Formats: sequence, structure tokens, C-alpha cells
Amino acid sequence: FSDAADYPDINFAAVKEMHRQVGDLLIGENNLAIRGLLVRHLILPDGLAGTKKIMEYLANEISRDTYVNIMAQYRPHYKAIGHPLLGRRIKHTEYRQALEIAAEAGLKRVQAF
Repeated sequence: FSDAADYPDINFAAVKEMHRQVGDLLIGENNLAIRGLLVRHLILPDGLAGTKKIMEYLANEISRDTYVNIMAQYRPHYKAIGHPLLGRRIKHTEYRQALEIAAEAGLKRVQAF
């Protein structure tokens, strides 16, 4: 949808490099982040965000301790309004499925929002 066919590969490489530089997220006093990688993943309708592939990549290629924030805030705007695939908000079942996918991949630090 972004007209960037190599986006997933570039994104995976960028996340791997970020993790190499800063490691897993470290949380200090008062639950404040000190240093490390935090991945935010926006769920899209009908699995269009590639959640399974992404969660498996994070668990297997980065770290099972990767802190992942799975976001349900998607709302269609601009050209997505009325789009046959992107023209709706996600369903609660799609969000729950994304959380299950992360757990099945072996990720231990998943934050639900």
C-alpha cells in the first residue's frame, strides 16, 4: 500500500541493527525505559500488517525478550476511507488473534493496547 515493495526487508534489517546497537528494552525504577528496543506494531484489517511473519521474525531473529506493543488504533483516513481492504477499523477478534500470534511465536514481553 505504501508503494515500497522492499519495505518489509528494509524494516527487518533496520530493527535488527537497532537491536544490535541497544539490545532488549531495560526498564528501571517507576517502570521507565532506560535503554533498548521497543517495537510498535499496528494491526490492520484482515491480517494485512503481516503480524505472523513479523512476530516470528522478532522471536526468532531478534530476541524472544523483544518488547512489543501491539496497537489496535488503526482507523481509515484519507484514501483508506472506503477502500475495500483498508476501509474499516479492526475487529476485536483480529486484535485478540494478533496477541495470540505473538504468544505462539514465543515473545515474552507483549504489551496490549
